[in-house]
Amino acid sequence: MPQVDLSPLAWLAEVEQERRAAGLRRALRTRPPIGDELDLASNDYLGLSTHPDVIDGAVRALRTWGAGATGSRLVTGNTELHEGFEAALADFVGAESALVFSSGYTANLGAVVALSGPGALVVSDAFTHASLVDACRLSRSRVLVTPHRDVDAIDAALAERTEKRAVVLTDSVFSADGAMAPLLAMHDVCRKHGALLIVDEAHGLGVRGTGGRGLLHEVGLAGAPDIVMTTTLSKALGSQGGVVLGPIAVREHLIDAARPFIFDTGLAPAAVGAAWAALEILIAEPWRADAVLAHAATLAEVCGVPETPGSAVVSVILGEPEVALGAATACLDRGVRVGCFRPPTVPAGTSRLRLTARASLDDREMALARSVLAEVLASARR
Repeated sequence: MPQVDLSPLAWLAEVEQERRAAGLRRALRTRPPIGDELDLASNDYLGLSTHPDVIDGAVRALRTWGAGATGSRLVTGNTELHEGFEAALADFVGAESALVFSSGYTANLGAVVALSGPGALVVSDAFTHASLVDACRLSRSRVLVTPHRDVDAIDAALAERTEKRAVVLTDSVFSADGAMAPLLAMHDVCRKHGALLIVDEAHGLGVRGTGGRGLLHEVGLAGAPDIVMTTTLSKALGSQGGVVLGPIAVREHLIDAARPFIFDTGLAPAAVGAAWAALEILIAEPWRADAVLAHAATLAEVCGVPETPGSAVVSVILGEPEVALGAATACLDRGVRVGCFRPPTVPAGTSRLRLTARASLDDREMALARSVLAEVLASARR
């Protein structure tokens, strides 16, 4: 008799083989504290994660408040530090209030689920971040996914709804391709149909808008009473955590209803202290946002990307997963670390290198990027 593997996890071996055959096997890449390679892969857009003032902000908070928040914010995890930072960030982006979560992911889960629910319609862009996708699944609402940046499709979905309430979801800057959402047109449609617009500014904060205040601020929608903004502290602000910003009534409702806020331990004080210090640097040095876009434009030119990017993200589509992964490996072998996005993160046939510009890139680093990328992409595109 052939031996049968009765383990309940035996199926994982078959799945792993299928992923490997499709070129979709993922692996962790361990990095040292200070890498030798040029980083064009991280989301540290402003170069603040290792800034001395940001580290000092984390250390001060650590010494004052301890290593952890010690409990959910409704129990013992709410500090003067958390509330002070919330007020500072809300003032910076032009929102009425803010509420800090333990991550950008949980901020999106908390906001979407608490503001939708049974009896509501949720309309989501096809390319929204995974956290918004998961929020849709948890919302228990009817969910319609519309084509990427298709305002007419949103209009049609809202016009045909039978639900009393509706919520529209979008990234302001989409993480995989760096494209910007048509926020003004989306807001017009939402206002026409009485829908709430939730905008994830994870990749807009620190890069778009006057001094990095975000795309909502740039297009004149900051503080609108029918818009909720979410963002993360782990990108431009170089720390960790998430925030929901909007009307005071939204903040009060989330404190009562957002499960990722109610039942999760509050964000560690060191992360809050670091993010607040980074925010103060951004306020004092608004040139950093402009520098990100300038460097992104240079990287796009080097890579032969036809459109000038409107964000820190430069997307270089190469097609098949093996081609993109091989190009990313070749770049790293030559001292330049780039991102590699493959399905299911991006659609089949659009595997790509994902480069991210950083405000702190210097002339030597840009020269290295130009040399390596030109060589690797010339080979990958043959």
